[in-house]
Amino acid sequence: MKKNIILTSEQIEFKIKRIAYQIYETYVDEKQIVIAGISNSGYTLAIKIADALTEISDIEVQLCEVRIDKQNPIKPIETSISSEQYVNKAVVLVDDVLNSGATLIYGVRHFLGVPIKKLKTAVLVDRNHKKYPVKADFKGISLSTSLFEHIQVVFEQDQQYAYLS
Repeated sequence: MKKNIILTSEQIEFKIKRIAYQIYETYVDEKQIVIAGISNSGYTLAIKIADALTEISDIEVQLCEVRIDKQNPIKPIETSISSEQYVNKAVVLVDDVLNSGATLIYGVRHFLGVPIKKLKTAVLVDRNHKKYPVKADFKGISLSTSLFEHIQVVFEQDQQYAYLS
């Protein structure tokens, strides 16, 4: 199967910085925000966004890993921090690719069960094939692809890239 690179490492870094600036502009009045990344690649992206945000602002960033069973998304969602830790806080839910919207909408649903200040979503790649009425507030790139194509984001120790197959 052929891999068509759609984002190089340098382009991903640029997109992450741009998303961090957009988050900062949106939450400029906040003292603390929660960056919640959906396991696995979404959480890796959340860490990178949190690092970039920390470099450009004095907002305190609390990271949260969100574990969703993608085969059975109605199962209870687990987070690395307790729900009390994001009560009355601004939250950004992060995933690597927004495809059908299922994973993101189940993640959003979890956070709606807690009284938070504001909830926004961020993705590196938005595919425009949504089944659910969910959108990314912050996105690196939007792509119109066929339903048969697959986008994968790779975050490895020595390289990062996104490809279409």
